[in-house]
Amino acid sequence: MALLQQWRDMAYSETANKGDLQRLWSDYFAKEKDIYAELLKTPDKAVKGTVKELAEKYNVDIMTMTGFLDGINDSLKKANPIEEMEEDTKVSLGFDKELLYKNMVAAGADWLYNLEEWNDIFDEETQKALYKEQKSSTTIRKEQKIYPNDPCPCGSGKKYKKCCGKGA
Repeated sequence: MALLQQWRDMAYSETANKGDLQRLWSDYFAKEKDIYAELLKTPDKAVKGTVKELAEKYNVDIMTMTGFLDGINDSLKKANPIEEMEEDTKVSLGFDKELLYKNMVAAGADWLYNLEEWNDIFDEETQKALYKEQKSSTTIRKEQKIYPNDPCPCGSGKKYKKCCGKGA
């Protein structure tokens, strides 16, 4: 079975004890934060290696590295073959900085997009702009409904039904 499937079976198990799952995720998030902190120190250096080599490099187990690779894959310049990934599969962690930041915001991972290391990559203004851009991209805005007796939005001063709303 591919590593990704093993990770997902374990991390999203319907039958696992809730306490065990909470501990798994709590442990995972702490390790994930450490890996990102390390990666962000040299954001332009593309880290490469096999899944096993990267797990050893960041001092985590294979399953944690698999979960990490699953999480970062959408932020990479070139996606890894995570669906069929095994321990000896060569992977790369060359990420798009803006995309990674936005994906962290989209995931609601404040412990990641608030990492101190981001301050050396983007100034505060850029971080706020990226945050706002990501949040507004998922906001649905409904246009205000115009009723027949409302003033016409064209500015004529007439009621909508007697102006642009005629025959509508």
